[in-house]
Amino acid sequence: MTDMTRQPPAGAVSLRKRIWGWMFFDWANQPLHTLLVTFIFGPYFAEVARNYFMAQGLGAEIAGAEAQTLWSWGLTLAGVVIALSAPFLGAYADATGNRIRWIVLFSVIYAAATSLLWFTYPDGSTLWLALLAFVIGFMAGEFTAIFTNALLPSLGSDNEIGGISGSGFAFGYWGGVLSLVIFLVFFQDDGTGKTLVGLPPCFGLCDTATREGTRFVGPFAALWYVLFMIPFFMWVKEEPEPARPRATFREALSELGKTIRSLAIRRSLAAYLGSSMLYRDALNGLYGFGGVYAKLVLGWAITSIGIFGIIGAVTAAVFSWIGGLADRRWGPKPVIITCIVILTLVCVVIVGMSRESFFGIPLAEGSRLPDIVFFICGGIIGGAGGALQAASRTMMVRHTHPDWPTEAFGLYALSGKATAFLAPGLIGLFTALLASPRLGVSPLIGLFALSLAILAWVRPEGDRDLAIRLKG
Repeated sequence: MTDMTRQPPAGAVSLRKRIWGWMFFDWANQPLHTLLVTFIFGPYFAEVARNYFMAQGLGAEIAGAEAQTLWSWGLTLAGVVIALSAPFLGAYADATGNRIRWIVLFSVIYAAATSLLWFTYPDGSTLWLALLAFVIGFMAGEFTAIFTNALLPSLGSDNEIGGISGSGFAFGYWGGVLSLVIFLVFFQDDGTGKTLVGLPPCFGLCDTATREGTRFVGPFAALWYVLFMIPFFMWVKEEPEPARPRATFREALSELGKTIRSLAIRRSLAAYLGSSMLYRDALNGLYGFGGVYAKLVLGWAITSIGIFGIIGAVTAAVFSWIGGLADRRWGPKPVIITCIVILTLVCVVIVGMSRESFFGIPLAEGSRLPDIVFFICGGIIGGAGGALQAASRTMMVRHTHPDWPTEAFGLYALSGKATAFLAPGLIGLFTALLASPRLGVSPLIGLFALSLAILAWVRPEGDRDLAIRLKG
């Protein structure tokens, strides 16, 4: 059995550097969610799609619903592919060794695909190409996360990894904040040919008609990733395991099948995978549609959505770190429960609010209350979501066989993506049926509530002991 707290051999990179190198992945990868999914590209894609559908004769409200539906189907497709692939890739990587090469492969795909988002022209002529490039880049980014998460158990003991995971997410969110600030200050065109601080976009990206400043978000995210993955590849090394024979893909599938069959006995793991499947899906729904909601329901400009993103990313960074401390003190389960309750209440507020009313109470024309409330909601979503993700990662480690971490996190990815179609699919369905982007968010309330109920069967200490007995 692998010693999960082993030190690297003499002459190797120190454990402290390995931890910092590992955390740099979160820093490098965060713009995928901050810039692309939530605050810049997602809302921009929704705007382009809505204008495209309006040009085909649809009214503004229906066109907005169609735009949100299209975005949801893109996220759904990515989630389905990840769900079907992740466990098999994880099992094969564990059986054959060398997870780093998989990270290299998917890093190259991620950088190439996100660079192609530059060609998302505002006239909608490349709408489907842009969606395809986003889906491929999103999948590649998620696959790299599976393999890097699998390295977490080797960085410390159970009591230590909660703090390491929380610090990693906090560090990553600070990267998200910095990348968003840099993009808003130096590149994002607010429609007047100027950035947030009144500067012309850098590199001569001043063509407002073709939205060059906004379209640069794809190449910017790719360059950010390539630059900040350098510390990861310099400092994160895997120790060779010569005692393990090189396995075939068929043998890896056999081990995966053994793990899946054991879920009938491992009630805690089965319940945790089921619960996290629902609450992470709902959280991704909030992330994926927060900026779209701000654009379509509240009518915010992309620059305002970017400021909203900065607030959410700052609170995520702070509370991921605080959540890591709470995880280390009380364990991950209480942190997870608290965050789910908070996020459920936020969803209730979002569904009950529009530009014209707040929970049925009419608002004066031009009222800023919806804007203020949604800014506050953004901060809460960022804080609770960051702490939830960090605690979820450490809870999975408590259910992980020490010799098969990538397989475990492949299953973890499966649980996060097996119903990845559910939140965006339900949002798309409710939005289409009700012709309202605001009411389309309401299914997230039920997903959070159901996940909280299932969490009752999860052991706070996990079931690694049972995993070792069953698998050897």
